[in-house]
Amino acid sequence: MSSDDPSVAAPQDHRAIATSRHRLDVAGVEIAAQTFGDNEDVAVVLAMGATASMLWWPDSLCESIAQAGYRVIRYDHRDTGQSTTGSPGDPTYTVEDLTADLIGVLNALAIDSAHLVGMSLGGYISQIAALSYPDRVRSLVLIGSEPLGDSGDLPGIDDRFMLHFGSMADLDWADHVAVEAFLVEIGRLSAGTPERFDESGTRERVRAEIARSIDIASAFNHAMVSVTGDWTDAVDRITKPTLVIHGENDPILPLPNGRALSSRIGGARLHVLDEAGHELNPLDLDEISNAITSFLCALDHVR
Repeated sequence: MSSDDPSVAAPQDHRAIATSRHRLDVAGVEIAAQTFGDNEDVAVVLAMGATASMLWWPDSLCESIAQAGYRVIRYDHRDTGQSTTGSPGDPTYTVEDLTADLIGVLNALAIDSAHLVGMSLGGYISQIAALSYPDRVRSLVLIGSEPLGDSGDLPGIDDRFMLHFGSMADLDWADHVAVEAFLVEIGRLSAGTPERFDESGTRERVRAEIARSIDIASAFNHAMVSVTGDWTDAVDRITKPTLVIHGENDPILPLPNGRALSSRIGGARLHVLDEAGHELNPLDLDEISNAITSFLCALDHVR
């Protein structure tokens, strides 16, 4: 493990938050990560969804959780950002491997256990971690996610996404203008309603994603990755304290998925974001931050 680029982020009207960037050796896989806050504070690991690097966790959200007294870690899944990246169309790993990567981040940073905050696929991974590595997981915050191994008939992704993804076959990945337009359209569809789409913020993040990715096309390998174990109805076995956060108008994993999560994990709480889609919209960040920090601080008896 090595770290570099220590810096300080200073949110307005708050104490400065120390940050460090890391390149971590996780069982031969290189994982890029960034930490916020004091190394001695209880850790919170942020696991993003499919095809998305750690950039999709807004700096302001990371800083606000750190302000509450936590060490926040965000990282690039393999095939995203600056982490180990394979050839497009040829993933050589499973969802269980992505889960092992998360635990490997803890190992590389010498962290015994952490609260896990997972968005979409990151929430699915977090549920697997809670069952596979129970001593390493303090609690779960599951944002826009689905129940692990659900055998019911929950609604899935809006047909508009499948139509849009179908256009990927003709996409020239060397044409950054075309790639930007393709990714921004995913953001527009994810917003749930046109009125809530933050085009300028999405476009800025997409450009940063393209610029720093080893191979942006490889991120879509996540669409071909599957589980290898039998997780049928495994959600019912989760006993960790859990907060479920879900957008009212989520078009990828509609709200019944969040309701099912909260009903099947004993003692779980559900926080519905009014009008929100499948994203961390600037309009919702204060509400999301307050929900997460209130939940964590109650568990840890902080402040």
